[in-house]
Amino acid sequence: NQISLPTIRFYGWEPSAVSIGIFQGIHNEVNLESTRADAVDVIRRQTGGGAVYHDKLGEVTYSLIAPIELFPLNILKSYEVICADIVHALHLLGLNAHFAPVNDILIAEQKISGNAQTRRGGILLQHGTILYSVDVEKMFALLNVSEQKISDKLIKSVKKRVTSISEQTSATMDDLKNALENGFSRARNIDYADYTPQELARAQQLAQEKYKTEAWNFKL
Repeated sequence: NQISLPTIRFYGWEPSAVSIGIFQGIHNEVNLESTRADAVDVIRRQTGGGAVYHDKLGEVTYSLIAPIELFPLNILKSYEVICADIVHALHLLGLNAHFAPVNDILIAEQKISGNAQTRRGGILLQHGTILYSVDVEKMFALLNVSEQKISDKLIKSVKKRVTSISEQTSATMDDLKNALENGFSRARNIDYADYTPQELARAQQLAQEKYKTEAWNFKL
């Protein structure tokens, strides 16, 4: 039974964290010694894809959860529809962004937003990040990339392929948040609300019983 209305949520990470895809192994992907030393959390997502470093000052993260029938059945088309709201927001900041199938948003050929989606029980969840700033060296220090691969050449290569708001414009984090709010609300009837007591209770229950457990995060 659907208890909550379709919801769009914007959030950040405190502390910074690495999230891994649902099919990945933590020991394969994450340098746990480095994450512990830097007080960086490590969690497993419900969606697939690779390991992602979420810097608490470096991005805005969103999630959209709604009945599947509100979006195209075709997964690629649904990505395009939802990502169009982010593209619109970036256009408001003067950035010539575009959707790049399957699930990225680019400025020229540089990635500024990555997105992921899952569908279960008639519900669609899509979430993703919009990069405000990027610390490639920090990212590599926290992920399990072999010493041979961590080279100046590789870091320069990643920096060429990834960009951020702060590299492209003088827009502030608040400017980005306001633009995203505008983008996601432009074609929807939006109400602003806090979580209900039932939603908070359920979130706390899921955190304790599932998402904080080693069984989930380490797939024991």
